[in-house]
Amino acid sequence: MRGHTGRINSGPGRPGGCRRLQSDLLSLSSPSSPATLQVKMPHAFPFLTPDQKKELSDIAHKIVAQGKGILAADESTGSVAKRFQSINTENTEENRRLYRQLLFTADERAGPCIGGVIFFHETLYQKTDAGKTFPQHVKSRGWVVGIKVDKGVVPLAGTNGETTTQGLDGLYERCAQYKKDGCDFAKWRCVLKITSTTPSRLAIIENCNVLARYASICQMHGIVPIVEPEILPDGDHDLKRTQYVTEKVLAAMYKALSDHHVYLEGTLLKPNMVTAGHSCSHKYTHQDIAMATITALRRTVPPAVPGITFLSGGQSEEEASINLNVMNQCPLHRPWAITFSYGRALQASALKAWGGKPGNGKAAQEEFIKRALANSLACQGKYVSSGDSAAAGESLFVANHAY
Repeated sequence: MRGHTGRINSGPGRPGGCRRLQSDLLSLSSPSSPATLQVKMPHAFPFLTPDQKKELSDIAHKIVAQGKGILAADESTGSVAKRFQSINTENTEENRRLYRQLLFTADERAGPCIGGVIFFHETLYQKTDAGKTFPQHVKSRGWVVGIKVDKGVVPLAGTNGETTTQGLDGLYERCAQYKKDGCDFAKWRCVLKITSTTPSRLAIIENCNVLARYASICQMHGIVPIVEPEILPDGDHDLKRTQYVTEKVLAAMYKALSDHHVYLEGTLLKPNMVTAGHSCSHKYTHQDIAMATITALRRTVPPAVPGITFLSGGQSEEEASINLNVMNQCPLHRPWAITFSYGRALQASALKAWGGKPGNGKAAQEEFIKRALANSLACQGKYVSSGDSAAAGESLFVANHAY
């Protein structure tokens, strides 16, 4: 054997060297040989009891029950500042409390439309005017309490401006506390973007592993994880490019969830709809978007997942409702609930109607209820757009959206 070249010498010094090596390899691969190499898959030691699995599955199904979706009220203090700036309202803790109270106390018409509410940490510990904590009030309406647990995006070194999401440190302890404080589901957002060089394989693998680790930690504490691998709508790419990237990202994510032994029946997915880049010159129909989105999901999302709760991704309120509705009318088989987890697409008109003025509370609630009812119908494929609201048709796109 010549170590520096890797060649086997079967010349005079090593008679029959090749034949002897071949024989040794055959004996190792022979089933009858005592030297058979045993290659075993790693064993998934159960970290969830049957009762824990049932609890997670029940929570997930309750959130996405027929006609229900999620109110994403988890905007960070910085994101709320931008929203309030648009209505000339000071970004104080009390104003944030008053605004979110309007959403949570909207009359009984909103009840059947909402399955869960995602809270920001601050909001979880605020109270209604009547002295009830927001989680207590939300639970009294039959809505499930959720919490945003990631700590925001940070640069991913060695990439062209890509990011990963921080917050895994201390997550185990935070989940234990959040469960005690009434939270039954959580959300973690990772962000990917489409350019000529991105998303890179590094960014996809890193973000998918982060989502999987988060999901497994949540499930250990009886908290249903919503996994959100958002592909930003920034760019001029076409619909096919978005579909291709969405499929690659979701396939990688479900591989990571499998590697981490995440119980899929106790999870929810919060993906982007498959739309062209915001600057794409070609305008696609709602049917184009629905077909591309459902096709991407059918190729990547296991039927074990109870529900898909779409983010609106900067679409107008009306656009988000129409696209959701058309997806639920799509002729392709859909083994999961197809519903919404909207922030801006449920709140934009309500925020504008409120304007930071105490006397406008009822008007703001009416706008919120209008959008909640529209999306409740849309996730059943029953929504008919009236097209009578200019505000609902306004684009909510924000470049490089972060919160």
